[in-house]
This record gives sequence, structure tokens and C-alpha cells, in this order.
Amino acid sequence: MSAQDDKPEMTIPRDNQTSGPDEKPAQGQSKSPSPAVNGPNRKPGPKPGQGRMGQGKPGGMMRAGGPAKHGRPGKLGGPMKQRMQTAMQKPVLPTASPAKLEKRHFGMVISFVLFVILPSFLSGFYLYTRAADQYASFVGFSVRSETTSSTTDVLGGLGSLVGATSSSTSDTDILYKFIQSRDLVERVNENLDLREIWSKAPDDPIFSYHGGDALEDLVKEWESKVRIYYDNGMIDLRILAFDPLDAQNIAKAILDEGGTLINELNDIAREDALRYARSELERSQTLLREARQNVSEFRNRYQLVDPTADVQSQIGVVTSLQQQLAEQLVSLGMLQANAQSNDPRISQTDLRIQIIREQIDAEREKFGSDSEDVALSELVGQYEVLAVDRQFAETSYTAALASYESARAEAVRQSRYLAAYIRPTLAQEAEFPQRTKLLLTIIGFLSVLWVIGSLVFYSLRDRR
Repeated sequence: MSAQDDKPEMTIPRDNQTSGPDEKPAQGQSKSPSPAVNGPNRKPGPKPGQGRMGQGKPGGMMRAGGPAKHGRPGKLGGPMKQRMQTAMQKPVLPTASPAKLEKRHFGMVISFVLFVILPSFLSGFYLYTRAADQYASFVGFSVRSETTSSTTDVLGGLGSLVGATSSSTSDTDILYKFIQSRDLVERVNENLDLREIWSKAPDDPIFSYHGGDALEDLVKEWESKVRIYYDNGMIDLRILAFDPLDAQNIAKAILDEGGTLINELNDIAREDALRYARSELERSQTLLREARQNVSEFRNRYQLVDPTADVQSQIGVVTSLQQQLAEQLVSLGMLQANAQSNDPRISQTDLRIQIIREQIDAEREKFGSDSEDVALSELVGQYEVLAVDRQFAETSYTAALASYESARAEAVRQSRYLAAYIRPTLAQEAEFPQRTKLLLTIIGFLSVLWVIGSLVFYSLRDRR
């Protein structure tokens, strides 16, 4: 036995040891470890023969800090021991079990297959096996109009009296509505059998025409086969058919019917302008005829060609007599100043003055009345009214005649016409239906519906 073996062993008292029931005892004893303490984050306990605090020598000897000094416990006593015991007493939650497939998961998979996979497969099968090829014909046109200044505008705006009308609605807007109307479908169908054209793919259950003989069914098919794009006064059309020549013929028919409509509108506008100008001209002629007749009747009744001129002439006579009277008064004054009172020249001058005054009074009386006791001033007033009416009638007649001539000049030329900037095209290959685009759109739409339905289902399920 060595000297080291003769020394007594100093071990930590049992009440100061921190090893719990899950730690192996220092003297080779074994107990089952606790899952809470001997977990993955816990350091392994001391090897046999070693204390918890520090590295002891073999045999479980502890050099320093033993319990014999000052009667105090070892280094692991006190608050540390209490914290260790508290940690061992805390409950530990069980580990989550692995995820497993449940019934609701199978239901979601089945619903995805029924509502997304299966319809998408059927759509793709139809698009790539049953859908017939369609050919597109494109045409583009707009309405052109010539605007020129009318003759009545040169006459100082007198055209407003007879009227030059302007349309508040554009001809292109009318044509845009006409292309979508039932009237155009009926006109085109009379020249081209649209039912036969759009029924050339009987194996296609969707894109082929399967309607009846009613025109309403044909109008619905027209809306799906004829697409119209309207932008800034320009109209673009895309016509689909199962034969490229049929699509081009429909485009030509639409272009022809549109030109016919514009010509009809042009004829109606020209006829309205001519009719209005003609009626205004006839009314102006009637007014002018009546005004001239009234002037003629006035002249015949009073035997006066122009009462104003007669008044002016009489005023001249009176003025001349007044001048003569003034001269005789001057002569009389000179004779009375130079000659004797019984001078015969004085009596002659007095007689001459008296006669001139009587003549002036006679001329002035003519201004008040004539042979029929009608005042000359009243006759002048009546004649001025008739003269103003005649002048207004002559001005109106001149404006109406100019407007009629302008409308007639517009009627002989075409002011509106249909200008096609894209002639009806003949397709070389089928561009429709766009199978890939349609299939992706269907898949995306069904997927969105399925996601929304799933969210609604789980939301209602969680509210229970």
C-alpha cells in the first residue's frame, strides 16, 4: 500500500452534492437519468472518483474547499443548489409528433384534381384535338370630310339667316354603332350566307355556329366573330372564319356597307341643306315681291314716285322765295330812305313783297296736305316704312340666293367618303384559337377559384 493510499479520502457530503437522481454517483452507483436534466444541452456529469466542482484526484479526493473548513458546505451549496433543484422541477412539454396525412388533406387533393386538373385536361384536350382553326381578316378605315368656306360667309355672316348646319355627332361614331347593329348583320347576310360560313366546322362544339334560323342568334355569333377597335376616329376590324376567303369576303362586305351608309348620310345632309336653302330662297322672293308691290300701290294711290324727293324740291322752292323776299325787303328799305313817299317804285316793291309772301305761304301749305287732304309728312313716313321693308327683303333675297347656290355646289361633289387605310387582308395561316394562351388562362382562373374556395372552406370550418 502506497503512502497516497494511507491518506484518508475527503468526499463531499451527500447533502452538499448536486448530482440528482439522473446523475451517476461518484462511487460507481448508477441511476436512470431524467430527461429534463440529462438533456441535449446538459453537460455530462463527473466521472467516477471526481467531484462536481473542479477536477479531483483519483479516489474522489478534493484538495480545496472541503466541508471541514470553518464548518461551511462545499462550493455547490447554497443558492446554486436551489437553482438546480428548481430547474429540475419545471415541467417539460412533449416533443411534437411527425405530421401525418389526414382525411381533409385527401379531400383537398381530390378537390384540386376535380376542379383544376380535370377541367384543365379537358380544356387542353378540346383545344388541341377538337377546336377548328380560324383565319382572321383585318380591315381599317375612317370617315373623311371636306370642309370649305361657303359663299354666304363671304357676305358678312349672312349665311346664319339661311343656315348652314353642322352635325354634333361624328360620322365615325355613327359608323361604329352601325357595325354592331342588327341592320348590318342582316345586310351582310343577304349577300353572304353567314350561317353556312360559320358552320363549316361541325365537329367544333364551341367555336362553330350552332344557332337556329333566328336573326338574333346570328347577331350573337357576329359579336363573337367580329371584333371592333375604335381609337381617335379610326376603326379597326378583325373578322374570324374557318376559311380565309370567307373572312376576307365578310370584311369587304362590311367596308362596302359602311361606304353605302356614309353616302346615304351625305345625301341626306345635302338634301336637307338644299331643301332648307330652297325654302329660304322662296320665302325671300315672296317677301321681296310683297314689298315691291306695296311701294307700287303707294305710288299709284298718291301719284308720287318718291315723296321724299318731292319734299326736297318744295323745300328748295320755299328757300328760293325766301331769298327773293329778303332782297325785296332790302330794296324797299333803300327806296324809303332815299326817295319821296309818293315814289311809284315804293308801291311796286310793296306789291312784289306781298306776292312773294303769299307764294311762300302757299308752298308751306303743301307740306301739310295734298289734294286728298293727307299731310305730306305722313306720306313721307309711310313711304319710308315701305322703303325699309323693300330694302330688307332685297338683302334677304341676296343672302338666300347665295346660300342656295353654295348648297347646290356642295351637292354636286362628295363632301364625305370612307377612306380605308387597311384593305381587307387574306390570311395565310390560322392564328386562332390561341390554344396555349387560352389553356394558361383557364388553368390560372381555375387555380385562383380553387384557392379562394379552399380559404373560404377553412375559414368556415374554424368558426365552428
